[in-house]
Order: sequence, then C-alpha cells, then structure tokens
Amino acid sequence: MTAAAPHLERAARRVQADARVPALSVAVHRGDREPWTLTVGASGTDGAPLGPGSVFRIGSVTKTFTAVLVLQCRDDGLLDLDDRLDAHLAVPALGELTVRRLLSHTAGLQREPHGDVWDTLVAPDADTLLADLARVERVLPNGRRFHYSNLGFALLGRLAAQLRGGTWAEVLAERVLTPLGLTATTPDPGPDAVQGWLVDTYSDAARPEPRLDLGAVGPAAQLWGTAGDMARWAAFLADPAAVDPAGAVLAPATLDEARWPATTNDETVWSLGFGLGLILAPQGDRVVHVGHDGAMPGFLAGVYGRRGGDAPPGLGAAVLASSGTAVAAPDLVHDLLTLSVEHDPADVAPWSIGAPAPAAYTSVLGRWWSEGFEHVFSWHDGALQARVAGAPANRPPAVFEPLPDRPDVLRTVRGREAGELLRLTRDAAGAVVRMHWATYRFTRTQETFTGENVSAP
Repeated sequence: MTAAAPHLERAARRVQADARVPALSVAVHRGDREPWTLTVGASGTDGAPLGPGSVFRIGSVTKTFTAVLVLQCRDDGLLDLDDRLDAHLAVPALGELTVRRLLSHTAGLQREPHGDVWDTLVAPDADTLLADLARVERVLPNGRRFHYSNLGFALLGRLAAQLRGGTWAEVLAERVLTPLGLTATTPDPGPDAVQGWLVDTYSDAARPEPRLDLGAVGPAAQLWGTAGDMARWAAFLADPAAVDPAGAVLAPATLDEARWPATTNDETVWSLGFGLGLILAPQGDRVVHVGHDGAMPGFLAGVYGRRGGDAPPGLGAAVLASSGTAVAAPDLVHDLLTLSVEHDPADVAPWSIGAPAPAAYTSVLGRWWSEGFEHVFSWHDGALQARVAGAPANRPPAVFEPLPDRPDVLRTVRGREAGELLRLTRDAAGAVVRMHWATYRFTRTQETFTGENVSAP
C-alpha cells in the first residue's frame, strides 16, 4: 500500500481536523498489498496511547457479524430463511416474524426493545427481551418497506446462539472471529479501548460518553474492534474468496445472496439498498460498496468493502472515530476505497493461451439472434458464456454449466437469466443449429417470431 498512501493519509487527516474527531483510526485491506493503517489524535485514556491496536466501538457494524452467524445456521440446515421466529424460539408474541424479514429490516418490527433504553441506559437481559415482545409493536405491515430495527437483530442473535448451544459472544468467537483472525474484535472494550466523546458544537470542548453494555441487544451493536480488523472484515464481506479461500466461515455463494438487494431505504432516492444484514451503497459504473455503518454514544464507524470496477481482490476499508457527531468520519470510508483504486490500481494480469472449447460446444460459438437482437456466445475460463452484442465490457456475461446427465441442456449459473435453462438442438451431423434460452428461440439468422428470415427475399 505505497502509491495511494499519501492520498489516503491526507484524506484521513483532513476529516479528523475538519470534523474535530478526538481519535480517528483508519485502515485499508487489500489482497494484493500490505495492509495500511493510520491513527490521528489521542485515545483519551491514561496509559493507552492511540495506535493501530486501539479499540473503538463499532456499533451497528455488529449486525453484519450476527447476519453471518444466521446464514451459517441456514447453510448448516439448522433453519430456513423463511422460517417463522417461533419455529425456533419460544416467544410470547410476534412469532410470525420470519428470519429473512428480520435480516432485511422488512418485518415491520419497532426499532428498539420495550422501554426507554436510551434514557435509562439499561438494556434488557435475554429473558426480559423475549418476555417484553408481548409489549412491542409491529409498526408497519410485513414486507411493506424498510424499517430499521435493533430489536430484530437482537432476536436474530438470540436465535443463532440457541441453535448453536452457546451464548452469542461464544458462538461468534468460535465460528467467525477466530477463523478469520480477528483477534482484536470483542464484545468487551478491554484495556486498549479509546474514550468516546460528545464534541461541543459551539466550542472545542468535549464530554465523555458512557460505555453502555447492551445486554441482550448486543447482537445489534455491542462489538469493539480495531480499524485493521474491521478493514479485513469488510474485505471478507465484499470478496470472501480472497480473505477466506477455503470457505471456513461462509461460502462465497451465500455472501452473494446476502449482498443481493432486498429493499431500498428510500423509495424516491435509491442511494442505499439493504440485503441480508448488509448495507449496499452504489457508487456508479457497476461499483458497489458493501458493509455497514455504526453509531454508539461517543463513536461512529464506517466499514465497507468494494465490488466491481477495477477493485483489486479483497479490498475493504474501515474508519473508526471517537466522536458521536462527526458524520464525515464514516463517510470517509467510501473515499478511502475510491482513492485506493484510483491511485494504486490492481496489477494487470497477463492473458495466456487457454484450452479450446470442448468439441460438443464449438458449433455454439459465435453470433446468434433472438427477439430481433444479436447475441455472442463464447468459451472463456472453462465455461460457455453469452452476452448481448455491443453490451458494455463491464457488464458480466451469462455463464452456463451443463446438467450432469444432459450435456445439451445447460443451466445459467450467473448473469442474465440466472437459473434458466439453455437447450441445444443439433442437426444430423451433430452441429448446433438452434437453441432455446429461457424458452426463447435463438437462431443463426435474424428471424421473426414465426420463423421468417428477415433478410430473405
């Protein structure tokens, strides 16, 4: 991380000064470079100087960890995402809420547990959290729209813990933190924790904020961590194959599912989407930042990974701030990701000669027509692919895999018409002369829907 470092450092120092952040810690993780970290300011605690090992509260970034625990349970057959809550937890009310709706904040559940937690600063324990469900509201109909709920993720954390037979913190450490080497991420602040502050709007004074223990609401916002750990976590969320190539924590296909937009947070301005526990922040030109923001008394955090464009493998960034009002701090994470790509682009891998297409598919290669539009079928990276002729180069192609027992029937595994079948029709010599993709006919010449060649006299 050399070429972009001066640009990253200047951006971070500018935000720390302009937003008046007592302590700022930032990091960038890349699969093709050494990690980069920077701290600016002071820890605010005696005997614990600010440095890369300083621990900040990450707030709702915790939700991404809880979401991964729930998705692990699904992948291991312990639940289905469309299961009702009461299929796994004994609850006095709201048992009809589904796991999927809770993960995507579309269950209509009220934002916080029963009571004025942010007045009393006393969070419920596990038994109280469940018992009080009879006193909370469904503020919106199921699936009506996005409505953020800390209570929902508290319930998801309880669900994952019960299915695994431990506490949420125990299960998280065993199944996520230890396998990914996130050794500084913990539910407890510890001796390296910085002080969180409320900085006065009208002077340079600041007052310390309390360290609130969230109890049973911990799965929504309890965690503390370093910027380095969080940048690595962000890279995992965006590109798990680069961070966890063996899939020890979660299969890449499952994170693909989690990153698919389930809803938008504003129906008139589609600037943010929400998947299964993940915020999706489009950046234009088929680039999206994936992760979460966090806020707790005295702290703000932004933790995102980058997908698409010229992003190098495993690119993630984190910005952790010891001010509860410095909103420019979490926004900085998006600038760090962009600057990293602009000023230190990924190395260009050389092209090399590969194996030709199998004989069974050579007659498929080339140009085909369907619905009046031209398509190009090709063989790359060991698979049959297709794209609309003239499509932008950064638009991913459709990719096909033959069914195990039917080589002339292929499943679309990625891209356009994912899940649909491509059927090949051959002539007596074995050459493919017609195809049907998602039942639409593909021919070598441009034809009407009744089969007439438009170029014929």
